[in-house]
Amino acid sequence: MNKELTIKIGGEAGQGLVTIGTVLSNLFSRGGWYVFASQDYESRIRGGHNIYQVRIADHPIWAMSERLDVLIALDRETLRLHFSELHDKSVVIYDGEKIQVAPPGGKAKLISLPMDRIARECGDPILANTVAVAATVGLLGYGLGYLEEYLRRVFGKKGDRVLKENIQAAQRGYEEAERICQREGEACPFKLRPLDVSAKILLSGNEGVALGALAAGCKFYSGYPMTPSTNILTYMASKADQFGVVVEQAEDEIAAINMVIGASFAGARVMTATSGGGFDLMTEGLSLAGMTETPIVIVLGQRPGPATGLPTRTEQAELRYAIHASHGEFPRLVLAPGTPEQGFYLTAHAFNQAEKYQIPVIILTDQYLADSYFTLDRPLDPQKITIDRYLLSEDELSRMSDEYRRYAFTSTGISPRAIPGQSRHLVMADSDEHDEFGHIIEDRQTRSRQVAKRMKKEQMMEQDILPPNIYGHLKAKNMIICWGSTWGVAHEAMTRLHDEGKDVAMLHFTQVWPFPSRQVKDVLKDRDELICIENNASGQMASLIREKTGLAVDQKILQADGRPFSVQYLFETIQEVIG
Repeated sequence: MNKELTIKIGGEAGQGLVTIGTVLSNLFSRGGWYVFASQDYESRIRGGHNIYQVRIADHPIWAMSERLDVLIALDRETLRLHFSELHDKSVVIYDGEKIQVAPPGGKAKLISLPMDRIARECGDPILANTVAVAATVGLLGYGLGYLEEYLRRVFGKKGDRVLKENIQAAQRGYEEAERICQREGEACPFKLRPLDVSAKILLSGNEGVALGALAAGCKFYSGYPMTPSTNILTYMASKADQFGVVVEQAEDEIAAINMVIGASFAGARVMTATSGGGFDLMTEGLSLAGMTETPIVIVLGQRPGPATGLPTRTEQAELRYAIHASHGEFPRLVLAPGTPEQGFYLTAHAFNQAEKYQIPVIILTDQYLADSYFTLDRPLDPQKITIDRYLLSEDELSRMSDEYRRYAFTSTGISPRAIPGQSRHLVMADSDEHDEFGHIIEDRQTRSRQVAKRMKKEQMMEQDILPPNIYGHLKAKNMIICWGSTWGVAHEAMTRLHDEGKDVAMLHFTQVWPFPSRQVKDVLKDRDELICIENNASGQMASLIREKTGLAVDQKILQADGRPFSVQYLFETIQEVIG
């Protein structure tokens, strides 16, 4: 029988709950367990109620669960808000010297740990996080070895005093948990011990995308901090020296996209990342890239709008926006990874496609995918990534007898691309409509030919289209449809439905534009129920399917409250739909 445990840490911003959740996630992952960790936080530096949830299992997991087994309450508000989620075997860990609580009334077991006092006795109140982690693994019977190893790896470079205080705090917290277990017998009914398997890899969506960019040879990154894309900026900056990347924090998103356009024109592989409000500011630059046929990669991390909306929550409401944002018409590619692994390989694919077709490529993520941590069974393989530049060689340029035509009319719509300074030939570009050489024009004939040339690329892109992936029974009468970050929760729900004997399969999109109309129509026809799952209010993918295939989705399961779906909710809702 599968074993599973969910731990939720709650408290105010600034209390260190992310640190506790991150350390626990790493400890269990290092011990061979599958981990899925997600955050729910308010848009403030201090205060407000935040949670960090860690789901641990001995089998693959890809989404959050509604089950709550262990609640680590760093403040009284956490108990008030989440006590109703506990079951009769749940455990609540809190500091009884700081938080006064009423008896639980038979629901859950309260375990008071003097985390703050132990931390002060060890030298610093900030050590309460280390005490909390150690006490938790002590109550679970996990052992202290992995935590001590982690502390030495993280704090060893910060000096002997810092490391010694953290090790002491961990030992004190663990000993306190052992004393409670000895005094109360089975204080915690849940036991997790390291598995006799190799350590798992833990990766967030943002890290997967950033690593894909590095593996693809990205040499210039410019961005402005904006949740949930900020971690891509900081991650790229942390690897800049190692991979020879120039990373620039721009003054705003307008500057960020113009910087990457300039760097791409000069020959670098480039990327920027933002969220909805920042993407608004980038749209003029996006159109500039379309007109000048300059390859760029943009990560659009979705969050609830309109306006500022819920800036730290999640949503999938910018599918149509990514497809159509611009003034004027030009081709673009829109990709939507569902896991960090997909983010890694799709981002590398984005760079090659951007340069092959000389277009902007948009990678759609969201807060849920960006900030959540997933377990990978196998390492990401950069050997599977090829770097295709699609540039004219110096030899090809030297053999050109006439003037170089940057925007030459070709049968494919793709003009030969050279880099300024690469040869004696002049490379021209202009944001106005232009002729083959790049000079401004006003005549209707050249304008018509250039529009047709650019749009012809969409036909060529059909040869590289990524069809949606099918999971489950290929001939199933009921089809779950999803895209992007809903992959994990939909996949788990589908698996549970299979276990219940339901005839169901899943279709997941990683490329949403150009839309794979023919492939989708072939897959979806002759099904009893088409059920589309989306984190938005209008069913944007469902309407896109209708527009491009003529097939109507029977049921839409939509959610636009800023939170992701849970496995239980989807399982129960789909079960009702298909009977």
